Amino acid sequence: MLGPVAEPIDADPAVFADVLASSHMPVLVDFWAEWCGPCRMAAPEVKKVAAELAGRALVLKVDTERHPELAARYNVRGIPNFVVLHGGQMVFQHAGVAPAHEMQRWLERAGA
Repeated sequence: MLGPVAEPIDADPAVFADVLASSHMPVLVDFWAEWCGPCRMAAPEVKKVAAELAGRALVLKVDTERHPELAARYNVRGIPNFVVLHGGQMVFQHAGVAPAHEMQRWLERAGA
């Protein structure tokens, strides 16, 4: 079980599975890639969310170039793409850049 984590966690399939299996908190997943300009714009906002909701939610970053199977599992067609999971189930998905306060609202609706 993870304690409060104030930074986004770089997730490969094993870390992703462990977090989903053990987290009782909502999880925000940021699907991104190094070459993606909008993803780089979203990164500071994602960091803010991780810091502000530490202990109430977890934030994972999944590089779609390295882990396309995770992106495919959630039907990610364009990036950045954000998915909110709770209890292992997807409760929300958003394609495109979003401000930190909007991401926080998604997580709070999911129980953060």
